[in-house]
Amino acid sequence: MVLDAIDAQLLGYLQQDSKQTNKELSNKLNLSVTAVYERIKKLEKGGVINKYVALVKKEQIDKAFVAFCHIKLIQHTQEYVVKFEKEVATINEVLECYHISGDYDYLLKVLVKDMEAFREFMVNKLTSINHIGSTHSMFVINEVKHTTAITI
Repeated sequence: MVLDAIDAQLLGYLQQDSKQTNKELSNKLNLSVTAVYERIKKLEKGGVINKYVALVKKEQIDKAFVAFCHIKLIQHTQEYVVKFEKEVATINEVLECYHISGDYDYLLKVLVKDMEAFREFMVNKLTSINHIGSTHSMFVINEVKHTTAITI
């Protein structure tokens, strides 16, 4: 889908605050409310806008301990890869999972309450997945930048 400059501006505003009204967006973009509505619908229908979500502040829900886990599978067969991906997708503590290149096969972003909860996650959930050969975990000391906005 080809985006023009107004689409890019509109997406920028929506990524800052998707609860803005079409009237507010129309004033910022110098367009009619109907034109803004039609552009948003076009972006949704074209798959550029995937969904709308509320971003929860992790500290407010007592889940501010962030860890990144490298995972190496014992074998790289299709069966092991599919099984691992299916199982890890069901674990609530795993926010993100990426199949990566390099020394490890997967990178997980894990969110829990504290180190004790992380240990519980590792012992009772992650290591219960078959076919994991090794893991390597790193813990976040300070979040320097976190954004969900993509520059258009």
